Amino acid sequence: MPLFRIVALFLGLSLILGLSIWLVTSLSHLYMQISFTAPILANLLLLLVIVLIASLIGGYIYYVNKYTSRSSRSRKGKRRVNKVKIPEEKTQVAAQNLQALRQQVGQIQDKIAQKALINRSQQIEADLQRGEVKVVIFGTGSAGKTSLVNALIGEIVGEVNPIMGTTTQGETYSLKLKGVGREILIIDTPGILETGIAGTEREGIARQLATEADLLVFVVDNDLRQSEYEPLKALAEIGKRSLLVFNKTDLYTDEDREIILGRLKERVKTFIAPTDVTAICANPQAVQLPSGEIVEPTAEIIPLIKRLVAVLRAEGEDLIADNILLQSHRLGEEARKIIDIQRRRESDKIIDRYQWIGAGVIAVTPLPVVDMLATAAINAQMVIEIGRIYGIELNLEQGKELALSLGKTLVSLGIVKGALDILAKALQFHFATYIVGKAIQAVSAAYLTRIAGKSFVEYFKRNLDWGDGGMTEVVQQQFQLSRRDEFVKSFVQDAISKVVQPLSEAWGDEELEEMSELEVVEEMSAQLEDDW
Repeated sequence: MPLFRIVALFLGLSLILGLSIWLVTSLSHLYMQISFTAPILANLLLLLVIVLIASLIGGYIYYVNKYTSRSSRSRKGKRRVNKVKIPEEKTQVAAQNLQALRQQVGQIQDKIAQKALINRSQQIEADLQRGEVKVVIFGTGSAGKTSLVNALIGEIVGEVNPIMGTTTQGETYSLKLKGVGREILIIDTPGILETGIAGTEREGIARQLATEADLLVFVVDNDLRQSEYEPLKALAEIGKRSLLVFNKTDLYTDEDREIILGRLKERVKTFIAPTDVTAICANPQAVQLPSGEIVEPTAEIIPLIKRLVAVLRAEGEDLIADNILLQSHRLGEEARKIIDIQRRRESDKIIDRYQWIGAGVIAVTPLPVVDMLATAAINAQMVIEIGRIYGIELNLEQGKELALSLGKTLVSLGIVKGALDILAKALQFHFATYIVGKAIQAVSAAYLTRIAGKSFVEYFKRNLDWGDGGMTEVVQQQFQLSRRDEFVKSFVQDAISKVVQPLSEAWGDEELEEMSELEVVEEMSAQLEDDW
């Protein structure tokens, strides 16, 4: 209570007591005087004084109680605000992610993908206002997921059958648990690890529903198989809060049940707490008594219900906020991947175009060596166009500077010599050596232009940053990718049709200098290094 209110209450009480004493003293004298002549009137006056004093005291008590009650409600309200403060911050971040996503979607050319992202972002925006907790039941088709749902809601909501594939679509049911303020949506999913095309489709539905859960309940009926462990761990690694449920415990002895439960806790201890691993029996088998009577045991799911209540009461608000934040982040990542693929596809078209332009320029150059200045100018224009795809504007001087810098790196790393070796050996299987000697200049220019273009894609993708290893590491990586046999074979086939054959048709045999392969490689390598 503030100090000034304490002082005010103290002064008010003092004033009331002082006035009461003065009033009692004054009225007592008056009572003594009146009582001798009019006793009845004196008694009425005494009653009036008592009522007045009682009213003053009652009013004071009422004021104190009212203020105390209001302060208590205010403190409780503050506690509630503090409780949801973190989730509100997370949903604000999610809203910011969605706003950034809308800007990204405008860059996507695929209208189908664009529409799908918009629809999912609208669903996440709707989730920002929802009040339910989504609990998804996930696992193999015969682990007893539907039986577990039946036991939870207390009535049959789906066909209970051990045959895999019973549930073909996600089914949603509403549940209220004592002690949990929010409504709980229980979502039964199709089973995973089913065979056939239909099984694969159902598993895709189940996995998608699992990634959208606020809380995941993974159901098994034995120790975790590797095929079950991997999806469970993958979901935990993306931030999905999970409970692991060991179902059908009635099929095991007490000793075996404890052994399996211990193994489960040990296997998942790095991403699921031991308290989040429970053993239940959602649909126990009927038991025949010695008398011949068939008894239907009741389901044993109290451990799971208790854990659900504990988790949802302690973490319910955060689970919803975390899931919304996760969904918005994943959707943003998906949009970025689509844009990256789109940019790489457009960049590949530019690289493919300029590598053959460069080859054509060298093919018609009336010099016995590659005109590297002409190649550098071509690469500079290629750099500018690739940068534009990534939203980075460069002028011609900047493009030339980057192209020359990368060209020097190609020479210093021995990649020019390596490219000549690779292409000379590949081309000699198709044409005579003297054809190779003439064509290798043009084909090498195309090959090196491709390595340069791929390196610049990485540079722009990293927002004008070559990374920790610098330009050298990026260029070496691209050269290693470009020297793979399958790529070289494909590249040489294209080079033959676009460079070598036109060149051999344009020049007569008598105009081509006959040289050995070794002489061609050594001369071209030395001249290329000098030009760069």
